[in-house]
Amino acid sequence: MKKFEHMNLKPFVTQVIEQMHFEKATPIQEAVMPLIKKKRDVIGISQTGTGKTHAFLIPLIENIRLDDACVQVVITAPTRELAGQIYDHVRLFMKYEPRLTCALMIGGKDRQKAIAKLTTQPQIVIGTPGRIRDISIEQQALKITTADVFVVDEADMTLDLGYLEDIDAVAGKMKDNLQMLVFSATIPQNLRPFLRKYMSSPEIVEIDAKKASVDNVEHILVWTRHQERFDVLTSLIDQLDPYLCLIFCNTRKEASLTAKKLYDSGMKVGEIHGDLEPRERRSMMRRIRNNDFQYIVATDIAARGLDIDGASHIINMGFPSELDFYIHRSGRTGRGKYTGLCYSLYDTKDEKVIKALETRGIDFKNMEIKNGVLTDIGQRERRKNRERQTSALENEIQKIVRKPSKVKPGYKKKRQREVQQLVRKQKRAIIQADIRRQKKERAKKAQAERSKILRGEE
Repeated sequence: MKKFEHMNLKPFVTQVIEQMHFEKATPIQEAVMPLIKKKRDVIGISQTGTGKTHAFLIPLIENIRLDDACVQVVITAPTRELAGQIYDHVRLFMKYEPRLTCALMIGGKDRQKAIAKLTTQPQIVIGTPGRIRDISIEQQALKITTADVFVVDEADMTLDLGYLEDIDAVAGKMKDNLQMLVFSATIPQNLRPFLRKYMSSPEIVEIDAKKASVDNVEHILVWTRHQERFDVLTSLIDQLDPYLCLIFCNTRKEASLTAKKLYDSGMKVGEIHGDLEPRERRSMMRRIRNNDFQYIVATDIAARGLDIDGASHIINMGFPSELDFYIHRSGRTGRGKYTGLCYSLYDTKDEKVIKALETRGIDFKNMEIKNGVLTDIGQRERRKNRERQTSALENEIQKIVRKPSKVKPGYKKKRQREVQQLVRKQKRAIIQADIRRQKKERAKKAQAERSKILRGEE
């Protein structure tokens, strides 16, 4: 990987890179940045935590015409939090270059105030698709027709949340020769017609396509034995002392209930999910960034790009329905030079998804909480994996059953069925003989008792 000093960046861009302690470009940055500088359309596919935000921010800011007060770059993100994070990154560049201007357009903020600030058009616009569409097309306050570049960040999530129509409307108002950059963890089939419509022979950059998870994350299964999962969670928490632990739930309701139970048990716990009001979410994110919590309960919204730094542990209350979501979750830890631990509570109904993840190259360690201690239990499904032992009776019958002179397809199974049938028949005969023996013994005993009585011995 190349160091940034070899990329001939502007001094203020280099200053920001130094402040953020970026020593060298990540694979996605190294692959994408030269293409963006050359004004190529790009589809960047990479998992969470690979540095894709700066992969497009650095070259785009490098290309900004600082003396032109017009919209040059439009960046959309599917959630307010994600948009806010990108904006915060740009603000750092603005600190070192006063001529650089940027506006944040997200729901939950006063629309009229946002419009009032547009007397001078920003060079970079960052926001959610719906709000950008509203202010640019409906209100006609934001002049996006001058934009040279359109960035769609977390495109698969944008599709999942139903914002593709807004993206389509915004892109339709821009230049015909627009440079389009799409970044995503995956490219769903439903997204492809949109890409074909607006992108011209895009360069597809796929990083670590075959790599399911980062190398420095240890994946651990915690067997619940069908106990209440919250009880297992509290027992697991007692074993850990994380710098920051993210606890993932599959639904908003489960996240809210889990956070409440942990809070009621005396823990100082944060929560981030869709049931929080916009003001609550902003307040919670501010407290999370201030490191107010050691544990944070979240739904997958937090796994899809939210910049929660320093997570040392992940706990999955259950496996997500989409395998990629597990990858996103585990990708929140083990970043940079640090190692991470990803725990997943499971029982027998989770076997299918576990096996699917194992085929992707994830190596799970199998553990259980015994007497309050997290214990390695070795191989999963030992009963299924155990080699079946043949009994002495089966061995004898194997010798008796005649092997066919001519081998036909399926003869082994047929022969095995015959052996098993004879074994069952023989076992029944043995049991019946034992029953007859016990009956005879009881009859003899009863006869002896009657004889004693008749002889007057009792």
